[in-house]
Amino acid sequence: MVDAIVLVSGGMDSLVCAAEAVKKHKSVAFLHMDYGQKTSSREYDSFVKIADHYQIPKQLRKIIDMRFLQQIGGSSLTDASISVKDYQGDSDLIPDSYVPFRNSIILSLAVSWAEVVGAGILYIGANWEDSPGYPDCRPQYYEAFNKLVGLGSKASHIKIETPVIFLKKKAIVELGAKLKAPFELSWSCYSRSDKACGVCDSCAIRLRGFSEAGMKDPIPYQK
Repeated sequence: MVDAIVLVSGGMDSLVCAAEAVKKHKSVAFLHMDYGQKTSSREYDSFVKIADHYQIPKQLRKIIDMRFLQQIGGSSLTDASISVKDYQGDSDLIPDSYVPFRNSIILSLAVSWAEVVGAGILYIGANWEDSPGYPDCRPQYYEAFNKLVGLGSKASHIKIETPVIFLKKKAIVELGAKLKAPFELSWSCYSRSDKACGVCDSCAIRLRGFSEAGMKDPIPYQK
């Protein structure tokens, strides 16, 4: 039986969730989604390296193909006709990097696998404090989804946990350092896979978090 499943995108927030999960639980599974994002191959590479680091057995690693989201489009992460924008500062507006209803699809698939492997907890690195414009990163969204899981699944005991949802990036970096999370294996850039661009929303917020925590980000940057 599996105690918990961690949704591991390869980014720093999911990495810290993974570090917390493996500390708390005896048996942890990792789940990764390829939704056709522009840096999908690099994120997959991070997923594999993070899973290796935590010695997750091969049978407890799953990659699900969600590239059908490219057909839907509407996001700079999945639509080749929409460029990834440079960070313009904090905003409550929904950015064009938002992938329409992505997290609901991801969580639905994760709950399905949790039913199969008997996991009672799903960890997701959703973060509201630094991404208030994303409607599927709001605390009330996860409260509602937990109610949906209770009503609509065979395993009604499954609970979605969001350990970093209220944390600023500085606090996430500090927590990761405390848990000895391998930040050098993670990847957050929206646009590049060789060296992080340093200027997209995700890079800028990540760099700010490391700077405020008084630490150097160990991944390579173009700028």
